Amino acid sequence: MEPKINAEPQERLFSLDTLRGFDMLWIIGGGSLIGALAKATEWSWIEALEKQMHHVPWEGFRFEDLIFPLFMFISGVAIPFALTSKLEKGVEKSVLLKKVFKRMVLLVIFGLIYNGVLKNGFSDARYLSVLSQIGIGYFFASVIVINTKTIKTRIFWLIGIMAGITILQLFTPVPGFGAGVITPEGSINAWIDQQFLPGRLIYGTYDPEGILSIVSATAITLLGSFAGFILRNKTSTQQKKTGLLVGIGIPLILLALLLSPVYPIIKNIWTVTFNMLTAGISFLLMALFYYVIDVKKWRSWTFFFRVIGLNSITIYLGARIIDFWQPSEFILGFLANATGDYGGAILAIGVITLEWVFLYYLYKNKIFLRV
Repeated sequence: MEPKINAEPQERLFSLDTLRGFDMLWIIGGGSLIGALAKATEWSWIEALEKQMHHVPWEGFRFEDLIFPLFMFISGVAIPFALTSKLEKGVEKSVLLKKVFKRMVLLVIFGLIYNGVLKNGFSDARYLSVLSQIGIGYFFASVIVINTKTIKTRIFWLIGIMAGITILQLFTPVPGFGAGVITPEGSINAWIDQQFLPGRLIYGTYDPEGILSIVSATAITLLGSFAGFILRNKTSTQQKKTGLLVGIGIPLILLALLLSPVYPIIKNIWTVTFNMLTAGISFLLMALFYYVIDVKKWRSWTFFFRVIGLNSITIYLGARIIDFWQPSEFILGFLANATGDYGGAILAIGVITLEWVFLYYLYKNKIFLRV
């Protein structure tokens, strides 16, 4: 990641930045706010919402399970705007490949920092991370896009990735377990991580951002690039673009649900059904945000989210390094104590506000941490 002081690009999809900011909000404090409100009110509908702020232990799906794949999908949407546009202007493929490779390396490094290697060193370190998966997935999806000329060829690549993962997860025998044992101990993901992944496995037998998970998640980024090509198509109407996004999203969701009894939806090992479900939802969210923001031009409410979305990696790392809870308690502690059960919600609002003010300062000074 390279700190660059530059102006916000003039030609952007407002909907893309807004959706990215909406997604990131739940990571940097939105989930904590819902949890605090559920504890304070004990209202059943907020408690039901709060349950969605936690990952399922293994099989199944909640809103929290969407946040990471949605971010990878969004990074894929940006590929045609960031890379294909440059190819059309005559930029050499080698230049772009070097750029995306550098991006991958930097995100892997920042993932190591996020995992605490500067504090604890590399002994018993966790080598892979959310950031490394984003970087590696983006790299391979970009390599496919840069080196192919047609959507049809990219679809073949997508099918190949998803078919390969399916064969490995359902039909490849795992020593001591056999084929198709999709458990934390018996999955092919766990066996590959134990054999080839150095360092600590966060769940003991496997890493949710492990080797096979990264390969599988590349499909999410590649699917996002398809959405980006749809949105960048200058010969198609805005209404048709919206319809295409919806028309792809709904079948993906239905297919994932149809297959789930025999091929479970599991985020921790990124099963293909999980990819299809989250990609389908991501297509629908992209369609909704695009239609509301870029087609209907209802943008007055988007600024809060865009400030977050334009520096999403910054705040993801920043919230790890900077303890925003401490200044929130320093400023709002008296009010939090006075409001009793609602004190946690007051402090959570304080954290989100401080994070946003920090990002707003960067925004006003045209400081965007690019990768």
